[in-house]
Amino acid sequence: MPIFVDRRLNPKDKSLGNRQRFLKRAREELKRSIRDRIRIGKIADVDSEHAVSMPARGTAEPSFSDAKDSGRRQHILPGNKHFAPGDRVPKPGQGGGGSSPGKTVSEDDFRFVLSREEVLDLFFEDLELPDMVKLNLKEILAFKPRRAGFAATGSPTNINVGRTMRHSHGRRIALRRPRREELDAIEKELAILEAEPQSAAAHQRITTLREELERLERRRKRIAYVDPVDIRFNRFDAQPVPNANAVMFCLMDVSGSMGEREKDLAKRFFVLLHLFLKRRYDRTEIVFIRHTHEAQEVDEETFFYNTQSGGTVVSTALEEMRRIIEQRYPSNEWNIYAAQASDGDNFVTDSERCIGLMDGQIMRLCQYFAYVEIIDERESHIFGSTDNGTSLWRAYSAVNQRWPNFQMSRIANAADIYPVFRQLFARQPAFQKNA
Repeated sequence: MPIFVDRRLNPKDKSLGNRQRFLKRAREELKRSIRDRIRIGKIADVDSEHAVSMPARGTAEPSFSDAKDSGRRQHILPGNKHFAPGDRVPKPGQGGGGSSPGKTVSEDDFRFVLSREEVLDLFFEDLELPDMVKLNLKEILAFKPRRAGFAATGSPTNINVGRTMRHSHGRRIALRRPRREELDAIEKELAILEAEPQSAAAHQRITTLREELERLERRRKRIAYVDPVDIRFNRFDAQPVPNANAVMFCLMDVSGSMGEREKDLAKRFFVLLHLFLKRRYDRTEIVFIRHTHEAQEVDEETFFYNTQSGGTVVSTALEEMRRIIEQRYPSNEWNIYAAQASDGDNFVTDSERCIGLMDGQIMRLCQYFAYVEIIDERESHIFGSTDNGTSLWRAYSAVNQRWPNFQMSRIANAADIYPVFRQLFARQPAFQKNA
């Protein structure tokens, strides 16, 4: 029988085994708290630690006790001077959400801090994501070689000529390697002496110069111009770097037909897309665009919670997105993603305008465009059908047939969000920019 021993080091001041047991016991309460935090929190804050308030009633340790409604047992109960047979005993006080003034003893809730990975696990589990996609979403940054000084060993292709010659020059000076100018000067003097009539002193001088020339040449050969100890290579260390920059456009209809349920589902969709981009790019900017009959760029708080009345003209949001791309996010420098959430309502004559904008400009600039139509849960049986759809759904169906980097789906609850992301992870768009 195999025996597995967990030798992982515990975090500081924490017991890993006890922590895992507690997470298993309190999973439902933690999931509920995570859902509430995501509903009222910022999108970027999902990918961070969360402090969760836990009620004291959910922290009691399990214990064994006798079942009161089964088995046979005998009891010997002592008498008392307070009650007689037939007296009614009042039940112990059952506190509600708070405590009343007096001597009642109560326990406060305690705060439990979840790590980033634990928050993501609970959030993904709520959305019914398979484990393979969880690993993809939690992927660390890519690593790429970066210059990190010099090394004495390496590949010949990484030789640094400047640093090598600097070491060579210093070594030649230290070892006093004869220079070419010294040898040329001796040879020139020898040529002059040999051309003149030779006396005894001149003959002695010639012999001395020849010996010195031979000695210098031997020394010059022994001391190499570039020695292996001089060679230096460019050193590279693997450092986390982004693959590219990415911007995500969040487009949502905020007219009266989009209620709190629809906005909550839209926010959960945007949370997943944001986490996906954040794992692969160092800079992931989010641009929020809301629209009724007119569109405007807003902050996150306004995007999700402010109300605005009016009709619905979707093309205004697409035009605002195109304008922002031209001003701030050139397509040759940025990976552009877009996510649109709507209930499908649109001005009838505007749907053709949307098709023209998508085919003519938007889809040529985007790496990926996801459209999510939020419907009532009672209508979930029509998923996948294009018949009797909204005007915007029919218009985007035509775009979907022409562009492989466009995906669309209907959702009715949180569990329906995953199919759109499965399509995103399953294939890479064959569409080329500026085609």
